[in-house]
Amino acid sequence: MGTPGTGTVTEPGPPADLADPLFWRQPAPARAAAFAELRRRPGPVFFGDPTAKGPGRGFHALVRHADVVEASRTPAVFLSGPGVTTPEPARWVRLLFGDSMVNLDDPRHAQLRRIVSKAFTPRLLARAEDDIRRVAGRLVDQVVEQRPTDFVTAVAAELPFQVICNMMGIPEEPRRAILDQVNHASEHTGVARPLRSRIRIPGRGLRALARMQGMVAELGRERRRRPTDDLVSALVTADVDGRRLTGRELGAFFSLLLVAGVETTRNALAHGLHLLTAHPEQRALLLGDLDRHLGGAVDEIVRHSTPIIQFRRTLATDHELGGPGGTLLRAGEKVVLFFGSANRDEAVFTDPDAFDITRSPNPHLGFGGGGPHYCLGAHLARQEMKVLYRELFTRLPEVHSLGEPELIPSNFDHRVRALRFGY
Repeated sequence: MGTPGTGTVTEPGPPADLADPLFWRQPAPARAAAFAELRRRPGPVFFGDPTAKGPGRGFHALVRHADVVEASRTPAVFLSGPGVTTPEPARWVRLLFGDSMVNLDDPRHAQLRRIVSKAFTPRLLARAEDDIRRVAGRLVDQVVEQRPTDFVTAVAAELPFQVICNMMGIPEEPRRAILDQVNHASEHTGVARPLRSRIRIPGRGLRALARMQGMVAELGRERRRRPTDDLVSALVTADVDGRRLTGRELGAFFSLLLVAGVETTRNALAHGLHLLTAHPEQRALLLGDLDRHLGGAVDEIVRHSTPIIQFRRTLATDHELGGPGGTLLRAGEKVVLFFGSANRDEAVFTDPDAFDITRSPNPHLGFGGGGPHYCLGAHLARQEMKVLYRELFTRLPEVHSLGEPELIPSNFDHRVRALRFGY
């Protein structure tokens, strides 16, 4: 580890190298212990990364709740535009596929967000909530009838995917192909791979992304000609200050909605079933009064599992993190917001490693730290989790996970490949 000369505390040496892909293959308790030690440091630790761009060739790790919130709510200083994922998207990729909203700053981000927000009408959201109940009921019917063994493929992945496709007005016929493209485009994000795969897999992911965006662009053109009452129609006809979503912007938004909405919710649902199995006293409390505890259980599942582990920001100007006398960060340097660590911050959460569905208050950052990039789909994700768990535990009160979830090592999201379950 080195110090880029910004006043960042790096002595004594950090307990682990967060820039090393091998760190993310360690057992969860070892990683949690490393983050706990980093939170005890007086300021963010700088991690060198020879693959990184920009000043310092690395990043400052923001691991405390207050620091992640400050960076999230100061968007004029902590920019998303250069790219929030690791590695940052190449310029030619962004030109070809368009910019995802997560990689935009104001005023362009605000303009697109206004268009999207206008499309999410009360009528559309009410219809989505009715649809969530129908899809959840149908999935539990299939569990009862077909007795599947993997909770992820049978339930957790299907619910958010079908709900989003229904909202967007995606016809039934191409849905399986679209889901395959989503899986190809996202399966290796943040995953350490051997050199041969690093060369080969991104091409597969880009081809999958191109096919997926081509499908929705064609649908957008059709909806412009003949609008219906779905979200695609609303997005391509919404007029905010004379602007509507272009075909490329629609494709980028659809990709974000599918990858972010499906992946994060499916992982939270799977982690939640396992957490409620591993903590029978919390499960008994929940099943004893679903009306009282379901909302708290959902928020605690999101806090405890934190589906998105990190996002990156770039400093627009020099900034003292924590106010005058705090850590000086220089313009052009990178910071990484570690949401999972912030959600275990001892300064905010009592007994943070405990799973407690009655935790109150619960100011977790599972949907982001606030500010303009707070998750647009937070309400939808909460509704999906609440409806699915209510349906599942009401009709199959003995449902439980069998063994540990099969996780995919990643520094980006807390991904579950498979989770065996019984009932």
